[in-house]
Amino acid sequence: MDIVSVTAQFSDLTVVELTHWVELGWVMPDTEDTVLVFREIDVARVRLIHDLRHDMDIGEDAIPLVLSLLDQIYDLRGRMNALLTAVAAQPPDVRTAVLEAIRQR
Repeated sequence: MDIVSVTAQFSDLTVVELTHWVELGWVMPDTEDTVLVFREIDVARVRLIHDLRHDMDIGEDAIPLVLSLLDQIYDLRGRMNALLTAVAAQPPDVRTAVLEAIRQR
């Protein structure tokens, strides 16, 4: 999806503003022959940033911190899912031991 198609999804997002977000590194679309190509994940990030800036009125200076924290949460969620999958694949006695160890904390 190109930049015009992305901005068309929002009533108050301009190409200039989205280009600025790309320049700041908040969104990192692919580039094909100098044309920005936004994948689904990029559009989702644009939607998030749009909500933060326009709906929640979070200042530009705070956006990098918010995005970093959210990225860490998403990464942690992925790691937790991988851990849960690994534990679920273990024999029942190992799963029980892991659960008991967690409860003791």
